[in-house]
Amino acid sequence: MPELPEIRALAERLDEVAAGAVVVGIDPLQFSSLKTFAPRPGELTGATVEGVGSYGKWIVVTLESGRRLLVHLSQGGRVDVESPPKTTKPRGSVVRLRLADGRPSILVKEFGTQRKAGWWVLEAGEDGPLASLGPEVMTPEADELLRTSQDNRRVHTILRDQRTIAGVGRGYSDDALHHARLSPTAQLAKLDDEARDGLIASLRGILEDALVVERARTGGLPTKLGDHFTVHNRSGEPCPRCGADLRRVSYESYEVTYCPPCQTDGKRLSDRRMDRLLR
Repeated sequence: MPELPEIRALAERLDEVAAGAVVVGIDPLQFSSLKTFAPRPGELTGATVEGVGSYGKWIVVTLESGRRLLVHLSQGGRVDVESPPKTTKPRGSVVRLRLADGRPSILVKEFGTQRKAGWWVLEAGEDGPLASLGPEVMTPEADELLRTSQDNRRVHTILRDQRTIAGVGRGYSDDALHHARLSPTAQLAKLDDEARDGLIASLRGILEDALVVERARTGGLPTKLGDHFTVHNRSGEPCPRCGADLRRVSYESYEVTYCPPCQTDGKRLSDRRMDRLLR
């Protein structure tokens, strides 16, 4: 799933395409993906795009009227910047934003079968799904939460919970915990001040480095993501710090990757799925 570095850099590229342009049309291409019923997408025709930004994992298109178009790509959503603009309906199409004066069109599409990518049209002053999000990662508010919270959940869980901190998913959670030398099972409430400061610094370092990579992309958001992860999805490969084999813990719908020598004092964490295969 695209996380803050991918989404923020994508929003910056989309802003270059769309800011100041007049909306010619918004074409719903997948019925279930539109999550609001008012305002209707057609009501945005003729409005001028004030800018494209982001919050956490959300793309936010703001119009001069104050209305906003939100897009969440979920796991398989991607974006094409279509130059010249197109009117076709490729497989997996979700919605297309068409702009005046020959500007490129912006196509949201989705790979896979889950169909969880969605978009919202909000009236001025409405926050919609943004209202349930926590502070965005790499802000003073998010840093303060990590520095002072007595939340007893695992840090990995907290980082992935968008209602607590917005913008991080499984990929950068794995990488940040590895960088901070923290176990995937570490509980936030039990971390001392030094460990918390290290976590905050690691998060910022990992995400800022990823932003540099993502800002080097052009156009939309490609199919393949995460090619610059340090440990995420690299189980069985050597740890870039110590050279030991990276391990994983598998859950029903995701897995966590870690390095035993660097993060768990050499202990291999229990992996029920793998343990069953080895019986």
